[in-house]
Amino acid sequence: MKNVLTIAGSDCSGGAGIQADLKTMCALGVYGMSAITAVTVQNTQGVYGVQEIDTAIVDGQIRAVFEDIRVDAVKVGMVSSAGIIRTIRERLLALGAKNIVVDPVMVSKSGYSLLRKEAEQAIHELTEIADVVTPNIPEAEILAGFSITTEEDMRQAAERIAAGGAKNVLIKGGHRVAEDAGDLLLAAGKFIFLRVDWIDTKNTHGTGCTLSSAIASRLALGDTVEEAVRAAKAYITQAIADSYSVGKGVGPVGHLAALYRKAGMTEGAE
Repeated sequence: MKNVLTIAGSDCSGGAGIQADLKTMCALGVYGMSAITAVTVQNTQGVYGVQEIDTAIVDGQIRAVFEDIRVDAVKVGMVSSAGIIRTIRERLLALGAKNIVVDPVMVSKSGYSLLRKEAEQAIHELTEIADVVTPNIPEAEILAGFSITTEEDMRQAAERIAAGGAKNVLIKGGHRVAEDAGDLLLAAGKFIFLRVDWIDTKNTHGTGCTLSSAIASRLALGDTVEEAVRAAKAYITQAIADSYSVGKGVGPVGHLAALYRKAGMTEGAE
């Protein structure tokens, strides 16, 4: 069994954050562990509050896991302050962490800012130690320092982010206004556009968390970066197709739908 650690915020409604990460890891056959960076007050309709965890506790959680259990990959998600970002960076470097996937979460789907303004510069310090960094278009614009509207813009942004230290870059293109909008992977110096059929659903809560956790899980299992990203894309695409209409807003993707079907549970939650 491979072991994967997620360092991220908690979503009490279960669709994103560490809850999404752990469900994804379970679905992909790895043992999931977590270090919580923040507790959020949120549901399918929005984010209403964030309580950061003390940096010493964040650091302690990471150390406690590494001191006891082999860690085959690390996913880093929501980190809201420069202090927490630098604590995570220093600890992962000191522990020799491998297969680090950074999802630079900055703003929730409902528009709530999850990254303090003063921490935008510090996030570069985290992405520079990443084996894979997975920004969406708005996040890539902040990391690269310019607006992105075309595929050429995506290429240039990926190159700039990689020049900052990230070994591989996956820019998620879902925010682009284009029928053929896809994701761009820059891996081993090669550009790869990944396109899938559009799935018509409002239920996409936690897609970024899920994708990055799936990549980390596949890297832990021995995939190359390209193999891991392709497998993760296939997983999230199916999870979106299996999404649930939970709550009154944007429902979660179906992280464990395949397992539910095997158990004879075919109806989505309500």
